Amino acid sequence: MDTRELEAIIEPVVAGLGYEFVGIERAVARRAPLIRVYIDSASGITLRDCERVSQQVSSVMDVEDPVTGPYTLEVSSPGLDRPLFTLDQYSRFLQRTVSIETIRLVHGRRKFRGHLNAVTVNEISITEQEGEAYTLPFDLIHRARLVPQFESNKPARRSR
Repeated sequence: MDTRELEAIIEPVVAGLGYEFVGIERAVARRAPLIRVYIDSASGITLRDCERVSQQVSSVMDVEDPVTGPYTLEVSSPGLDRPLFTLDQYSRFLQRTVSIETIRLVHGRRKFRGHLNAVTVNEISITEQEGEAYTLPFDLIHRARLVPQFESNKPARRSR
């Protein structure tokens, strides 16, 4: 079963519990496939929220049986390095720094890190720190995450 079909099963469960469905990541683990579900809410996500969603999603997955064989289900908040899955999510985080990996070479490379400038129906535009601007087709993006920005609390150094 592909990721979109899994999303069609899981998203209504998450929404029905009152949470925002952020997205799904799938990975191949040693023993069983991993399905990681990201959820969010305006008040943040607690461990109890993750447990609640995990129990409900697990029950629905047992009935629907979308994955052949054993699998591991994880439910998590998106965290500071929030993954981006949809164009709406990219639009919410305009002017933030993102890290992007494409499924094949784009502009001669697969990894990009820069300031998210624009989002259209089928592409995003970023500007890297060095000033290079890139337009990336949305359908070629394999993985994207926000890059956390931390402010320094250190006082400015005095010159001697």
